[in-house]
Amino acid sequence: MRQRLDAAFNRAKLLGSADFELQADFARYLCILVSGYIETSVAEITMEYCRNRAQPNVSNYASRELSRLQNLKAERLLQVVGAFSPEWREEIENYIDGRRKDALNAVIDLRNKIAHGESVTLTYSRIREYDAAIQEIVDFLTDRFS
Repeated sequence: MRQRLDAAFNRAKLLGSADFELQADFARYLCILVSGYIETSVAEITMEYCRNRAQPNVSNYASRELSRLQNLKAERLLQVVGAFSPEWREEIENYIDGRRKDALNAVIDLRNKIAHGESVTLTYSRIREYDAAIQEIVDFLTDRFS
């Protein structure tokens, strides 16, 4: 999934100084991909943790619940991580505080606005910054749940 996302960013970079509307359209598309990436990554990381540590019936239940993660803004992410461990919640809360939290919330908010046909202003460079911050969150969670 990360490779597909990186490939999409590389294609967007090829637009260079192309039509600004085209750049904005591609930035909105990238926002949708980035939001899907964080939601899918968190689900996969936590489901894998359950598969490796729980009985099959417990793991199946957890996987079914975790596979439905949507609108994974910062508070929802903290709830999910906190369900595994209050200490982990505190760790992730401290880690994402600031630009990472802002990026996560912005991507989800923008995705929802795009999905509902609202007008949003988003540039390639901004979604690239958001993506970098979200990748840091995914990397942190991968380490925590390993």
